[in-house]
Amino acid sequence: MKGYPIGSFLFWEVQPDRIGDFQFYRFMDRFHARDLKHNEPITPPGNREVVAVLDGQQRLTALNIGLTGWYAYKMPKYWWNNDLAFPKRGLYLNLLESEDTSENGYEFKFLRDKDLETQDGNKHWFKVGDILKFADIQSTFEYCVEQGLTENRKKYSSNTLMGLWRVIADLPIIQYFLEEEQNLDKVLNIFIRVNSGGTPLSYSDMLLSIATAAWQERDARQEIYDLVEELNGIGDGFSFNKDYILKASLFLTDITAIEFRVNSFNRENMLIIEENWNRIASALKGAAFLLATWGYNWQNLASNLAVIPLAYFLYQINSPSNFTTSQKYKEDRAKMRYWLRVALLKSTFSGSSDSALRNVRRAMQEIKTKEEYPSDSIYQALSTTTRSMSFDEPELDGVLSHRYGQNNTFSVLSFLYPWLKYDQQFHMDHVFPKSLFNSKEMRKRSIPEEDWHLWLDHVNDLGNLQLLQGSVNQSKLDEEFESWIKGECPSPVHLNSYKELHMIPDVDLSFENFPEFYATRTKMMREKLAEELNVQLSKNGDLDVL
Repeated sequence: MKGYPIGSFLFWEVQPDRIGDFQFYRFMDRFHARDLKHNEPITPPGNREVVAVLDGQQRLTALNIGLTGWYAYKMPKYWWNNDLAFPKRGLYLNLLESEDTSENGYEFKFLRDKDLETQDGNKHWFKVGDILKFADIQSTFEYCVEQGLTENRKKYSSNTLMGLWRVIADLPIIQYFLEEEQNLDKVLNIFIRVNSGGTPLSYSDMLLSIATAAWQERDARQEIYDLVEELNGIGDGFSFNKDYILKASLFLTDITAIEFRVNSFNRENMLIIEENWNRIASALKGAAFLLATWGYNWQNLASNLAVIPLAYFLYQINSPSNFTTSQKYKEDRAKMRYWLRVALLKSTFSGSSDSALRNVRRAMQEIKTKEEYPSDSIYQALSTTTRSMSFDEPELDGVLSHRYGQNNTFSVLSFLYPWLKYDQQFHMDHVFPKSLFNSKEMRKRSIPEEDWHLWLDHVNDLGNLQLLQGSVNQSKLDEEFESWIKGECPSPVHLNSYKELHMIPDVDLSFENFPEFYATRTKMMREKLAEELNVQLSKNGDLDVL
């Protein structure tokens, strides 16, 4: 209504003979944050063309809900299983001029029926969908007259309602491109080139539609969405998505093509995935449970694709229910965890990962016995490629450069803290509290300004980070490390044990001596990581850390 552009749309005209190849979904006109979160499937008539929306679905969904439906989000302080937590709300427009309208031009709100009962004289809420009942613009003015909104020659109400009618019924504000090409790969490539922002219908959405149409006994879309939600609810939560599920399904079932192409999702392959769906789901869930016991979650798992080989091994051995706890699989779990951390730190599956995934699967397929995780075979298979999983000394120093807040920092620290119980509560902590690293504190301690960088540049570096068991210790957050560790470890035995476990050097632990502490501890960490990652350090390979 303010004249801003809403972007163009991409439509696809599907011919009758291709309609059966896809699953179509109706546009939502009702959204319920608990019960109605996804589009419902629809079967269009097969005797005429169907126009599918490739780009613009979110904008059209919002418009559809605002004009013809309702929106129910969760009220605060209510349980999720309480139906009263999700009152239905319709979209309304205030036809009276107010502070909100003068500042923003128009005031739209989603309101409950009970909200309308308590409105004051400063608001006149008009249900947006009722604009469809007006045959012409004259009738909108007559409505304003009938409601007493034009008294004293006020024009805001009538101008607002007439403006709403124009954008809905009169002005050609929607621009679109209609693609008639029936080759889906070409259509999807056009779609990808057209999109440069927003959250468009993704390539995997189209592939998922193909899978849904091919499955015979199950609803592929619902199964995959349900599995995504289940995986992401494990442990402290993950960020798996349907792309991950689709890629993993191709990989686990030994389908030759693992690329995101239409041919990979042909009817034959989709039936293979459907036939093995229970095994696929069990393997992916088993892998997620493993990740959670190793301390991983959505914040520190840098690559979802790195999990697929772990799930493949579980798939091969039929995902034993006791895999995460049984002593029988202890060695396998250790190998898998080590391999995963190396894969994450080496970015083995970043960028164009299909070649690396194929090489890994081939190596795992060639092992006749499936009794142990074949990490050595995977290392060997990738050793002659650009995705080698071995480290050299410069790469080791790159590993040491990880800082607080980066998602791979946890993987680095987990090599340095093999004793921590990652299936229990733990947290990443600054050894010297971050609150001390500021100009005020520097001046207070008479540290020369030209030396401040020796403190400020390294507050978030690996050399000032540690992993602590238990919840965040609020008392430690601001307490100086020297005084904290004396209180935490009152006896020499406890103090020496803590220093050994956390690689605390035997130096002055005052804040004023932080540069020496940081340099010494970083060298200790470097030597430990070199041992863990099988890196031979050169005689002159000391890292310049300051």
